[in-house]
Amino acid sequence: MEDTYQPPFKSCVLDGNVASVIKTPEQVAADALNAGLDLNCGNWLKSKTMAAVKGGLVEELVVNKAVSNNFATLLRLGFFDGDPSKQMYGKLGPEDVCTPAHRELAHEAARQGIVLLKNALQSLPLSATAINSLAVIGPNANATTTMIGNYAGCSNTKCADAQLEEARKVAAKADAVVLVMGTDQSIEAESLDRTSISLPGQQNRLVSEVASVSKGPVILVIMSGGGMDIQFAKENPKITSILWVGFPGEAGGTALADVIFGRYNPGGRLSMTWYPQFFAETVNMTNMNMRANLTTGHPGYTYRFYRGTTVYPFGYGLSYSRFVQWMVRAPKLVKLSSDEDQVCRFPECETIEVDDGVCRNSGFEVVIGVKMLGKWMEVTVLVFLAPQEVRLVRFEVDGCRHLSVVDEDGNRKVALGEHVLQVGDVTHSLYLQT
Repeated sequence: MEDTYQPPFKSCVLDGNVASVIKTPEQVAADALNAGLDLNCGNWLKSKTMAAVKGGLVEELVVNKAVSNNFATLLRLGFFDGDPSKQMYGKLGPEDVCTPAHRELAHEAARQGIVLLKNALQSLPLSATAINSLAVIGPNANATTTMIGNYAGCSNTKCADAQLEEARKVAAKADAVVLVMGTDQSIEAESLDRTSISLPGQQNRLVSEVASVSKGPVILVIMSGGGMDIQFAKENPKITSILWVGFPGEAGGTALADVIFGRYNPGGRLSMTWYPQFFAETVNMTNMNMRANLTTGHPGYTYRFYRGTTVYPFGYGLSYSRFVQWMVRAPKLVKLSSDEDQVCRFPECETIEVDDGVCRNSGFEVVIGVKMLGKWMEVTVLVFLAPQEVRLVRFEVDGCRHLSVVDEDGNRKVALGEHVLQVGDVTHSLYLQT
């Protein structure tokens, strides 16, 4: 919990300087109110606070204080400043929702989120002048009605019955084929977990059969919230390109066309490890232990601890262009300031505990040089690069915060000795000492 699950929430609260957080029912509602929580962005405080008061878990005065604080926030926001139409945002209406700027933002967000997973023989981007006919097939081929369209190939994303013959006929005549497969919110959503990480129903068969009759490039597009075992497509030479678009939003179709026809160079990277199906079938999904366990056979989760077979690893993503990176500046030795009376947990003091006043002055800067090769604009190491452009990218690293781990007792520690930083293909060794 302390090593993996809690840090993101802690960072949101402390680094993000949040105004409010919440957890779960009666006792927790009381604990939250007693701890100073004023606002629950769900229904727990609304439905559980009365019972918490009657049960003696929280004083009515505490509830009154929370209500007063909420009213104070409403006052700061101008809720009681008179006619809303005369206030700063009072003239906003429906015409301010779908503005050209908003549409372009959705468009750009969708483009930046597309990940190119396969591009055999540089078959993408397609030439708009060379392609006279393009078949778009699959249960997610038309986003208008939950990604279902006239040329869907299946009746829905669960794809129990695939319209294989129709799909084969369309694909055989086209210069190129785009297969838009994956899931929708009837298969995966908040409070709705998938039971399989393979493509639903007969989607695998549809993809394979369409690819077998296609005469030109076959682009497989995966639309999903999470990873998929598409090893069969990765290994199929007839499937020339694979793109993952997530759930790309209102401008996803336009963004996908931009990437396929070379109006945009994909620079997205996978935000998760894509596991093979056997992983989900052999690993207990209620086992939340992140680290591998040789005794139980648990292989561990995520790029941090899982060392088994992957379909695609975390951070993977291709591009239409190439870039080179090199280390410009980084320390080889970082000295950590610690209290003189700190107790060493090991004979040679192999670690020091991270606590207020214990691990200080541990910050250092890493500078990476990056150059874009070729004609494409690209996003890499979180910066935009024009063709042939060279830029320096700076990272601020905190040795105690970023290089620490948690032991079995929940104590956060920094291991002294050699650490290796990796940015893309660039690696750099440095030593931490007190």
